Amino acid sequence: MDSKEIARVFEDCGALLTGHFLLTSGLHSDRYFEKFRVLQYPHLTDRLGAELAARLQRRLLLANVTVRTVVGPATGGILLSHVVARHLGPEARSLFTEREEGKMVFRRGFQIKPGEPVIVVEDVCTTGGSVNEVLAAVRAAGGQVAAIGLLVDRSGGRALAAWSGIPVEALLSLDISAWPPSACPLCQQGIPVTERGSRHLR
Repeated sequence: MDSKEIARVFEDCGALLTGHFLLTSGLHSDRYFEKFRVLQYPHLTDRLGAELAARLQRRLLLANVTVRTVVGPATGGILLSHVVARHLGPEARSLFTEREEGKMVFRRGFQIKPGEPVIVVEDVCTTGGSVNEVLAAVRAAGGQVAAIGLLVDRSGGRALAAWSGIPVEALLSLDISAWPPSACPLCQQGIPVTERGSRHLR
């Protein structure tokens, strides 16, 4: 799949919304990716996951690294982790982190062996905050982050700069504006804000 095909999947599902949104990062934006409009369709999720897994495997092959564990954050990252792991082979497993007392942690008996290489995946990246939390959880568990995979990077590549030295693959990369609330032009116009994302629904 090329970037045009991937963008068409999101467009055809109506996943790119326009309005005034509070993002999980705390920033405001005039556009929002409702990834579950895509992830609700297993065949599309499988297709995107297969593409992401293939791209990540090519990068890891160059580094002579074999990965059998994929980790994503709840909630959207659970589906993505599962499908990417499935396309890595029958020995691969899919784990996820959950927020406990404000911190991303492993629960449900999930364990990572010391030094075990891990792929971290996320659905939509704005500032990279959720990915950084998962990276911290993987490292605290003793794992080694071998690569990062994203469905959508909406930062125009800016968030990826913090992960220097780690291979990163994003199926779709866009530069979408996001502002702190104090500098949000939509707030200044008095346009009501819509809260989206699992963190805001608690």
